[in-house]
Amino acid sequence: MKRIFVPLLAIVIIAALAVVSAPAQTKKEAFKYEDKIGVVKIKPGDPIHIACWMVVAGPDASLGTDTKRGVEIAIDDRGGKILGFSIKLTVQDTGCNAEGGLAAATKLAADPTIVAAIGSNCSSEARPGAPILWKAGIATVSPSNTAPFLTDPKRGPEYEGYLRTAHNDKVQGAVAAEFAIKKLKVKKAATIHDGSVYAEQLQGVFAETFKKLGGTITSQEAVAPTDTDMRPVLTKIATGKPDFIYYPIFIAAGGHVTRQVKEVRGLEKVSLMGADGIFSTDFYKAAGDTALGMYHSSPDFSAFAAGYKNFLEKHQKKYGEKPLAPFHAHGYDAALMVFTAIEKVAKKAPDGTLHIGRQKLRDVLYATKNLKGLTGTISCDKLGDCADPRIAVYKTTEENIKKLVMPEKPFWTPEPAPAEKAPAKKK
Repeated sequence: MKRIFVPLLAIVIIAALAVVSAPAQTKKEAFKYEDKIGVVKIKPGDPIHIACWMVVAGPDASLGTDTKRGVEIAIDDRGGKILGFSIKLTVQDTGCNAEGGLAAATKLAADPTIVAAIGSNCSSEARPGAPILWKAGIATVSPSNTAPFLTDPKRGPEYEGYLRTAHNDKVQGAVAAEFAIKKLKVKKAATIHDGSVYAEQLQGVFAETFKKLGGTITSQEAVAPTDTDMRPVLTKIATGKPDFIYYPIFIAAGGHVTRQVKEVRGLEKVSLMGADGIFSTDFYKAAGDTALGMYHSSPDFSAFAAGYKNFLEKHQKKYGEKPLAPFHAHGYDAALMVFTAIEKVAKKAPDGTLHIGRQKLRDVLYATKNLKGLTGTISCDKLGDCADPRIAVYKTTEENIKKLVMPEKPFWTPEPAPAEKAPAKKK
């Protein structure tokens, strides 16, 4: 009996030790989620924090309010949640200047709960702000930055967390010049910029294209955004006897130019054209009746996707008014990009904590292809240009000024490129 008992006891002890020493073989592997630059962890009950950095105060506030509302409607369309987690939206004012963009980005970069950002509005804000955000691992998608520099191959690696749903001004500036030459048949034009990266580059593209099309640029002048007396600059422009002035600046300065230009001898009959920076109801307030008949280059609302009509109905119901500026749909699409990317990269741990990798999120944003948005089909290139760019020209009417409403239909649109034209029907 003793000889049998000892071997059996040894077998029991060895088996027990085997069970204790090999828990990894009987238990599930531990949850693991890694990212090159960091992971945002969101506990059950906490929200997914999205930050907007937009101009929501001062003379250009309509630009930021317009895009922010687009983001808010995109949140509503998701029921206020992503993957079962509520969406928290915060907003930092940017002032539509470099200093404001720097301050807003610095504040956002210090908040580790922010998953992604949507903004900025003005390109001058993004130039210093986007690198600060990306250094903190926060990718940002702009609904209205249009300066070519921001997606230029020479922009530098500090902008690798930056994308936009807005068009590149290489497109807008060329369309404006084409309109002046082909539609208005003007021969001589002058430009005005305000020193911002947006205005300076946009007027530059206009001038270059205008000359290529056979026109003459009589002068390219600059004003400060805070200037109120534009007569000295306008008097200088008048010496060149232009038929047309293109001034892609912002609302305050744009209002002063528009009010004063016809007071200058030699400019009484000159045609005026602004861009999307002053295409808003606040500009109509600033310029008043003097804006009647002037033109704006801006996104072509008539080319937006079928869902845009439904968006406008939601906007009217939610805010009691029509959109204030041209980039509300681009704000919606920027949010759509961010939400879709989060859904692709986020992983939930066994305890319910949501993990979102910062580099993973950035990479998926850049990999966006054929996403159906309000503005069209969104596909990003390797430098962050994601727009389906359609630019039109609008003419300001008495209704726009008196009722403070944006035009709904373009005055002129460029001929589509050969590749965009519908194929001829077979006979």
